[in-house]
Amino acid sequence: MKFTDGYWMSRPGLVPLYAVEVDDVRVDEAAGTMTVYAPTSVIRHRGDTLNRPMLTLTYSSPAPGVVTVRVEHHSGGVHRGPDFALHAREGFRPVVKVDESAGVLETGALTVRVHRTGPWQVDFEHAGRVVTSSLPKSVASVSSVAGGSWMHEQLTLAPGERVYGLGERFGPFVKNGQEIDVWNADGGTSSELAYKNVPFYVTSAGYGVFVDHPEKVSLEVASEVNSRVQLSVPGQNLTYHVIAGPTPKEVLDRYTALTGRPPQVPAWSYGLWLSTSFTTDYDEKTVTSFIDGMAERDLPLSVFHFDCFWMREYQWCDFTWDPRTFPDPEGMLARLHDRGLKVCVWINPYIAQRSPLFAEAAARGYLLRTADGGTWQWDMWQAGMGLVDFTNPDATAWYLGHLERLLDQGVDSFKTDFGERIPVDDVVWFDGSDPQRMHNYYAQAYNEAVFGLLERRRGTGEAVLFARSATTGGQTMPVHWGGDCDSMFSSMAETLRGGLSLAMSGFGYWSHDIGGFEGTPDADVFKRWLAFGLLSSHSRLHGSTSYRVPWAFDEEAVDVAREFTHLKMRLMPYLAQAAREVTAAGTPLMRPMVLEFPQDRSTFGIDTQYMLGGSLLVAPVFTADGTVEVYVPEGTWTSLISGEQVVGPRWVTERHDVHSLPLYVRPGTVLPVGARTDRPDYAWADGVELRLVEIPDGYDDVTEIPTGDGDTVVAFRVRRDGGEVVVSTEDAPGAWSVRAGAPATSTTSATGAGSVTITL
Repeated sequence: MKFTDGYWMSRPGLVPLYAVEVDDVRVDEAAGTMTVYAPTSVIRHRGDTLNRPMLTLTYSSPAPGVVTVRVEHHSGGVHRGPDFALHAREGFRPVVKVDESAGVLETGALTVRVHRTGPWQVDFEHAGRVVTSSLPKSVASVSSVAGGSWMHEQLTLAPGERVYGLGERFGPFVKNGQEIDVWNADGGTSSELAYKNVPFYVTSAGYGVFVDHPEKVSLEVASEVNSRVQLSVPGQNLTYHVIAGPTPKEVLDRYTALTGRPPQVPAWSYGLWLSTSFTTDYDEKTVTSFIDGMAERDLPLSVFHFDCFWMREYQWCDFTWDPRTFPDPEGMLARLHDRGLKVCVWINPYIAQRSPLFAEAAARGYLLRTADGGTWQWDMWQAGMGLVDFTNPDATAWYLGHLERLLDQGVDSFKTDFGERIPVDDVVWFDGSDPQRMHNYYAQAYNEAVFGLLERRRGTGEAVLFARSATTGGQTMPVHWGGDCDSMFSSMAETLRGGLSLAMSGFGYWSHDIGGFEGTPDADVFKRWLAFGLLSSHSRLHGSTSYRVPWAFDEEAVDVAREFTHLKMRLMPYLAQAAREVTAAGTPLMRPMVLEFPQDRSTFGIDTQYMLGGSLLVAPVFTADGTVEVYVPEGTWTSLISGEQVVGPRWVTERHDVHSLPLYVRPGTVLPVGARTDRPDYAWADGVELRLVEIPDGYDDVTEIPTGDGDTVVAFRVRRDGGEVVVSTEDAPGAWSVRAGAPATSTTSATGAGSVTITL
């Protein structure tokens, strides 16, 4: 929200109260807090303390490298949840020092310094360097003569500093110049609206800011004041956290430690998912024909997804298979399992009035209520639908009970659709939650309930969703997909921008509808999207009014689907390696270039390519003629597809047919390639091939390959001394081979434990 009319004036009807100076600083050593009292006008004598509002700022730290700032005007209001679940470091206390010049709180290498003399100034310093500041006219309580109040803060941006994140946003990847409302909405992928809003951003200067409010958070990123990010929320208090780097990866590490780390997902989920699509006609015969067609064409399939119309129209959700179309659901699911497939079904958190469950849920108070005690309803999506109230434990148990019935039938996973357009006016939640705060948070409660059920039934590491809505904390319940996009090259590009922004918001896994959702893509778009989708963390063929089986386009699409599906299956040892970083440090599987190369300014604005893990550079092709521009960072990079090399740093223009795209291996990489192309869930270390790409002289490191069996790994030590590379292992489970990449002159294989020497 904008509060000013140019730099000097406020907008008509708004009255700001700015923190002007520091009156006092008090320390609570037991709590590790520093409280600052800031008058909103200059105090020249004792009489000026009368009739003068004051802001109270409390500084604390939940963990090393994180400063928490709470700004209050009037502190006596009633706090109604919900709140984000945060994980403080047990027993941690920052160091607080106060003297005549400043109050200082130190937490790891991050320091906040509140200057006690002169105009208002607060500096956040990392390792002695100021990374951002709160300056005069930054901290304020703003009231409106028409009613309403807000709190805002403005944090400085350095010249050339870029801002990223704030959820899955499909506009420009760099957020500078944008006005952003963190407010979940079902808006597709072609507007400023977003399904997954996260009040957290990372900057190229090596720090992040997390605004700890589930309600609407407004940000003006270098837009209201060109050299600042303004954050504001309605009400009388504002809490935010400044999170240290100095690299974006380290910021994500600390942020996900605070808000929750993504867990491991089951190996089978990395395979290809095939959907019935949305409004298409289908029954078991249709489904079987798709599965047979995939098998006949050597297109490995891991998951079959039933979209909305597995249930009867007007009755979503009643969690009952439409008997006209699926008279034997248990038998059908068993037959799908016999073919080695997992099954996902579509659900949402709404109960239509025609559903037999509506009257039961309304009578028991399981649906969101209106202020007069009635049941909230509307006709969008399903006629007369109500909304399940997940703040009511009994309602949650009731909802999950119906999902348990589906799990008992043989369902393996759920696509948790919707959860964005949550009402805020004239509604009452069971636990008294604030409707404004519940609007975004509802996605968290909904997905948390369903994911928790899958974890209880399937076990840790075997639970996976296909979720559309999210906010802070949603990264702990993967996987998320990009929502409803069009079927054009431009939609493919905007989809990628959304995934890159979500990655910079702490989400480790992400997918999208291959070929786009709305409409039917032409064959060229579909084939280019296949390569992009199968080089994403998760891959799904899904559409709206048309099927997405490759042969519906042309035979070349079948070939492209086969080539890239087989490639992804062989890359599973590498993807499993990268997934360990997701869980250990919150580093996403698909990484914006700036996340992997934060010292290279040329990467700061790139939103048309990404790193898949730390070693593979992927540049999807967004043109019909195959022309693509790709930025190659420093070093000699090798194409995984052709073996050709390119030396960076520089931009390269290439032209690729539909069977190829820029897919470069980073120099200095030991790339593990698996032995199977038919499925993702195999013993990844068994028969693994190590591809040595531009290994430098003096290299000595261990490559750990997950076995697919719990946390166990097989470790290969790779050493280079001059022209000789030695690869050794003590625990390889079977045959394995080592292949030298350019400029190697030989390929050597070895069987079993021991070592192999490659002469370069």
